[in-house]
Amino acid sequence: MVEKRLKGNVLRQGIQVRFLMIGRCRDAFPIRMMCRLLSVSSSGYYTWVSRSPSAQAAANDVLLNDISDLHEDSDGVWGAPTITDELNMKGIKCSVNRVARLMKSNGLQGIPQKRQWKKKDSTQRPSDVVNPLERDFSAEEPNQKWVTDIIYIRTGEGFLYLCVVKDLCNGVMVGWSMSAVQNRELVIQAVLAALWQSPKGLCTILHSDRGCQFTSHEYQQFLKGHHLTCSMSAVGSCADNASAESFLAK
Repeated sequence: MVEKRLKGNVLRQGIQVRFLMIGRCRDAFPIRMMCRLLSVSSSGYYTWVSRSPSAQAAANDVLLNDISDLHEDSDGVWGAPTITDELNMKGIKCSVNRVARLMKSNGLQGIPQKRQWKKKDSTQRPSDVVNPLERDFSAEEPNQKWVTDIIYIRTGEGFLYLCVVKDLCNGVMVGWSMSAVQNRELVIQAVLAALWQSPKGLCTILHSDRGCQFTSHEYQQFLKGHHLTCSMSAVGSCADNASAESFLAK
């Protein structure tokens, strides 16, 4: 009995799929010819077309409109899990399986997000830059020695990058900036924020690692223009910036 019921459901679903195909191609090919080729009756097709949609089908149509809007707003990036979360937050209750089924049946597909944060490779420090800090993380007065580094923060919309400038005298964060892009502007803005709240005419050592943001020509020229002494670790001296890294790890 159960097997017969299952076979009947499969048969009805197969016929419905064929009717859907005929409906989508009715402007390109004759309906009777498609019915004959797909082994369904033309009278059955016309009966199926004239039949009013069920409450479930109507609800699916409404939900599909919401899904399509979200998918379009994300530029085709969001898949079923993210769209389901967005719908639930808007008060539209639905399961991820239902959303995935509707998306698949209507040719909607997200782009898998497998992006993982990777710290950019270290580069050679500029020829005129040395390491005057020499792992001496103590300072007698504020604004004598600063250290800087970048960390990433995972958010619901991707990664956010935070660059901080720390004063080694009191361990206070004197400058910071945030951006969705890890570039030289991120670090320049952090140092600029530190300069804004510091006295003029400083003789400050600013230490960093050899990330490409810190070795860039623009960053180096910015430090020289504000009379900051650039200090940078040599190859194989990853502990030289431990103070900044430990501060960000808290």
